[in-house]
Amino acid sequence: MAEVKMSSLRTVLQYLLSIFGTALLPLAIPWAIYLICKGRRFRSLEGKVVLITGASSGLGEALAHAFYACGCKLILAARRSKELERVRDELVNLKDVRNNSVPAILTLDLGDVDSMEEKAATAQAIFGCVDVLVNNGGISYRGKITDTTMSVHSKIMDVNYLGQVALTKGLLGRMIERKSGHIVTVSSVQGRISIPYRSAYAASKHALQAFMDSLRAEVAHEGVDVTVVSPGYIKTNLSLNAVTSVGNKYGVMDDATENGLEPSDVAGQIVRAVRYGEPELTVAPTMPKLAIILRAVAPALYFIIMRRRALKFEGLPQPKTCHPPKDSKLNEFLTNIS
Repeated sequence: MAEVKMSSLRTVLQYLLSIFGTALLPLAIPWAIYLICKGRRFRSLEGKVVLITGASSGLGEALAHAFYACGCKLILAARRSKELERVRDELVNLKDVRNNSVPAILTLDLGDVDSMEEKAATAQAIFGCVDVLVNNGGISYRGKITDTTMSVHSKIMDVNYLGQVALTKGLLGRMIERKSGHIVTVSSVQGRISIPYRSAYAASKHALQAFMDSLRAEVAHEGVDVTVVSPGYIKTNLSLNAVTSVGNKYGVMDDATENGLEPSDVAGQIVRAVRYGEPELTVAPTMPKLAIILRAVAPALYFIIMRRRALKFEGLPQPKTCHPPKDSKLNEFLTNIS
């Protein structure tokens, strides 16, 4: 099955390159120059104060280990204080890491948007400032749009968007005063594209992506960097803790999540992006990266794939109006990706 998918992937890559290769060629030289120049921006993280939300498990916990290994002073934030204490104790007991600081714990709920200003002030008082904010906390969702209540939409937007915006704004003023700071936001590949039965989640991540893109432009001259991370599926409990269309716990480990990226690998790439001041980072296998490109350069084809995916999920036959282009190789790709 994997060989079939790789063969199909090569087919569609050749198909896209034959169409768009010439048009994209002029971008190759400036992109190469950017890659060379960004290597000169390496900065040390030792002694930097890093606030990580969602630090009680999963990617947040892996990020705590990665930043702590760099000599950072950590503020671990999440709802579950007991789990934060566990992560803190594990860090201070590491024998192969030279870091004498003891991570601080900040209990917060991103869904309580109005409390974020106070939480930001508390965080800044711990070590005197926050150098790096890592917006990592969030919730996922599985459901059909027609079945999803507005309260579920509101909850997901509060946690995944409004709470993170409020916390960012609470810390931003001091960063601008100091002419130094870094906002790192863990979004998702679904902040770049949308797939069926993830509407509320994708909408919240699209909103977050748009906000951070605007913020990056507005604060660049103030000495504040903004990095948006778009990971694919990560091997965490995110799908288990996802909410359904009526707000219940999903409680299922998706195959894609179970076979996802290792949190430690993703965390390592995020730390590297912070060191180099990268504005954007996509951490995902080839297929999701290809989907992002496909949505931009061949949207009609992308829509066909998503439509087929939705019909397949529902167990419905393909309608006559849903036939892909008459290209045998492309048909093979569509069959295997959707």
